[in-house]
Amino acid sequence: MENNKFMRIIVFFDLPTNTKKDRKNYSIFRKKLLENGFFMLQYSVYCRICKGMQLSKKYIEYIRKVTPPKGNVRILQITDKQFNNMELIVGKKTNEEKYIKKQLIMEF
Repeated sequence: MENNKFMRIIVFFDLPTNTKKDRKNYSIFRKKLLENGFFMLQYSVYCRICKGMQLSKKYIEYIRKVTPPKGNVRILQITDKQFNNMELIVGKKTNEEKYIKKQLIMEF
């Protein structure tokens, strides 16, 4: 049962951009997140939905491999239910959040 539970992976990062190499590393890291189905929640906070713990672990391992050598990168893994209980105080949901929620509703 737990293998079919939808999970969210949230990646928080603060990467240096002082040098040309730092900016390139930042750009490559962000691009790899986007290429792997992550979307931006807010600046330097990206999210991806996964069906099951196995897939979630796969993406977490991938992030470990592509993380630049300098900076700060954190990963939080939560259930979709926990994610949906997040309170948005100021601002609005991203278009990606709205789209993913619609897709999940249509699947069930």
